[in-house]
Amino acid sequence: MMDAFICTACPRRCSALREPDRPSGGVCGMPAGFVVARAALHQWEEPCISGQNGSGTVFFSGCSLRCVYCQNQKISLGRFGAPVTEENLMRMFDRLIEQGAHNLNLVNPTHYAPMLAQVLQKYHSPVPVVYNSGGYERVETLKALEGLIDIYLPDLKYVDSEVSLRYSGAADYFTYASKAILEMSRQAGQAVFDENGMMERGLIVRHLILPRNTAQSIKALTWIHENLPEGTLVSLMCQYTPCGELGAFPELTRRITHREYEKVVDKLLELGLTGGYLQELSSAKDEYIPPFDLSGVII
Repeated sequence: MMDAFICTACPRRCSALREPDRPSGGVCGMPAGFVVARAALHQWEEPCISGQNGSGTVFFSGCSLRCVYCQNQKISLGRFGAPVTEENLMRMFDRLIEQGAHNLNLVNPTHYAPMLAQVLQKYHSPVPVVYNSGGYERVETLKALEGLIDIYLPDLKYVDSEVSLRYSGAADYFTYASKAILEMSRQAGQAVFDENGMMERGLIVRHLILPRNTAQSIKALTWIHENLPEGTLVSLMCQYTPCGELGAFPELTRRITHREYEKVVDKLLELGLTGGYLQELSSAKDEYIPPFDLSGVII
């Protein structure tokens, strides 16, 4: 059982008291321990992450962001999941690797980062460890993970503060995400792949195109082009599917149009960000949302 602590892991720095087996009063609402909603092979990541066998995803519950369109709201905002000890988390890692996982994919790990650092110092994974986050990170927290993470897979959701405040409740999103991604790039270095094209080390920056928000997409891609090393991999996603209560956000109640898609793709090509991944417009399907039913969770 983990000891209680005052949490400043994420940019909220809400100083919540996180105690064992008790929800905290912080933004994420999580205790001083792991809460997991799913641990299973996942086929819907980038090809160099999912490969043929699948990525060994561990979906952590709670979130420091408040994205109104989140497709994982059941676990991020609803906080569905089961408490898991350090020992059982490592057993889940072992099981995923035995099932053939190409990597261990820690999904939404930000508010567990200090605890994950302790676990990963003990657990020496034979496959790459992926840190799959929304990008809203403190550089200080990431520095504590240096040498423990092989692949960083962050989002860069928005650039303008009024947009990030409206959709994610975080006016300072870009301030933190931009610095965090620079730190991830420093740690991960140039992308490395094995003989089968599977990523062993590196950074992939994800961006999801939102309806009526192509300006944010263009600004995000431009920032990547101007600030990250040449050859940085970008994953441009168009799988947006309306989720949650969006009555106050009518612009988000539809999928993106062909015109919006082409406008952002044209900018991607203009900037020369062509070494990464581009989803087809037909990718906007509910099948990308995994069932959160405690599959693979060892309690």
